[in-house]
Amino acid sequence: MSKGKGSKDDQRPIIIKKIKKSGGGHHGGAWKVAYADFVTAMMAFFLLLWLLNVTTEEQRNAISNYFDPTHPKVSESMSGAGGIMGGTAMSTEGAMTSTMQNISLPQTSGTTTRSFERGESGEEKPEDTATDQQLEQLKAELAQEEEKRFEEAKEELEKKIAENPELAELAKNLMVDITPEGLRIQVVDQEGDPMFPKGSAQMFDKTKKLMTAVSEVVKSMPNNVSVRGHTDSFKYRDGATYTNWELSADRANATRRVLMDDGIPEPRLSDVVGKADTDHLFKDNPQDARNRRISIILLREDLNKVAVQELEKRGVKMDKPPATDPTKDINQKPVGTFKRTPGEVYFP
Repeated sequence: MSKGKGSKDDQRPIIIKKIKKSGGGHHGGAWKVAYADFVTAMMAFFLLLWLLNVTTEEQRNAISNYFDPTHPKVSESMSGAGGIMGGTAMSTEGAMTSTMQNISLPQTSGTTTRSFERGESGEEKPEDTATDQQLEQLKAELAQEEEKRFEEAKEELEKKIAENPELAELAKNLMVDITPEGLRIQVVDQEGDPMFPKGSAQMFDKTKKLMTAVSEVVKSMPNNVSVRGHTDSFKYRDGATYTNWELSADRANATRRVLMDDGIPEPRLSDVVGKADTDHLFKDNPQDARNRRISIILLREDLNKVAVQELEKRGVKMDKPPATDPTKDINQKPVGTFKRTPGEVYFP
């Protein structure tokens, strides 16, 4: 039976429901993007830590310079933007570009600079060079070290003499000081207590023992040695063929033999010189017994030579040979007229 007008069904209100869609329970997928950014950042961070651990300082510096657009030109050719963005790339052998880039580190005054060259294998070959300023700084350090060695050797010798009962009485016959030439050890006569018999080059036994103690200290040092004999101003009789010149030279030569017998190698002996009475210790009293002495001088090293050798040990080379000043070569032998003695020793 059909429904007619005015039925109850026609009179019912029509209800329309509108469903408003909202975000899910977890606020949609935006968190996923943030999480992905965080993971990417952490991966980059740990990658950076790994690179810092496995690369050397030079490699890190090279990488930093490569990505620095303000750094001096890295590319050999200029094109496009030029420099680091010039269209060429750091390539190994077999790449599709014929132009390779050489990494050049900044040149800093007073420090070691390093340049890289590529070999046939494409590997970087470091070569260190040193500046004059660096050489001078190294020479100053070496001079301080040498001065320290001299001070320690002086203290060691004085301690050795003081602790030995046989030599303690001879402490007054030993003079040790540091001069512009080097460490000077002098064995001097005292009034009534000579080191050699009068007019002779034969040492007393006590003198040999003192020389042996000196030799032990000299052996521990790398410096070359100069041996010099001195006399007072007492003259031989007129017409004598043996004079203070021969005496001083023969005593110096006798000292040389003792030093060599005690283990001082001959190449370390720079010179053996007889000075006679030309270089008094007490100039105001030429006949003072203390003017009769033997001087054993540990000569200062040639700092230019030693500094260059030290740089070579470190793998560093000089940009140019260091300048030399002959007037500062304290190891230079005396210049003048020389005469040969019966002991085959030269003296001025």
